Amino acid sequence: MTAPPGSDTVDDNTVLVRSRREPERFTVIYDRYFPDIYRYVAARLGRDAADDVAAETFYTAFRKRDRFDARRGAVRPWLYGIATRLVGQHRRDESRRYELLSRLGPGDRVVEHEDRAAARVTAQGVRPQLAAALAGLSGEDRDALLLVAVAGLAYEEVAQALEIPSGTVGSRLHRARRKVRRSLGGIDPTGIEEKRHA
Repeated sequence: MTAPPGSDTVDDNTVLVRSRREPERFTVIYDRYFPDIYRYVAARLGRDAADDVAAETFYTAFRKRDRFDARRGAVRPWLYGIATRLVGQHRRDESRRYELLSRLGPGDRVVEHEDRAAARVTAQGVRPQLAAALAGLSGEDRDALLLVAVAGLAYEEVAQALEIPSGTVGSRLHRARRKVRRSLGGIDPTGIEEKRHA
């Protein structure tokens, strides 16, 4: 399918609402956000799982587009919420990958395809200590931290994605950052500033 003419100038909420009557318009949403959703899922689960989970994210969004309520927020965090819930179905795999990465030495290279993809949680690759710190977080705290650090969502967008109050986002981020910093000897590799707006 190709995107409708002129759709690049139409905001996401309008495109999604119009796609209820004209399903082909949903390709605009897919084209705009698939690469970002894929990168987020790959950072959490690896490339092999990212193919399926990112595709499932958009399949779910397409099926549920008639239930999207623009008054509750924007399309982007809604998509990240769907992706995060799908990642949640793979929590054991995610924790196992972080534990594996935590056992690697600084110069060790991961050889298997799935593990190579897992090594890209940050732009520089995952350091063993960071992987151990992430593995030690609760799923809820890890979701909030990675939605900000990897996906670049603002607090309000994380709240929408996880369907929780903004104050809870702040609490989860504070707790996660404190644990990660403690594990890394006071270093905060997430680069998250102490502010509530992006």
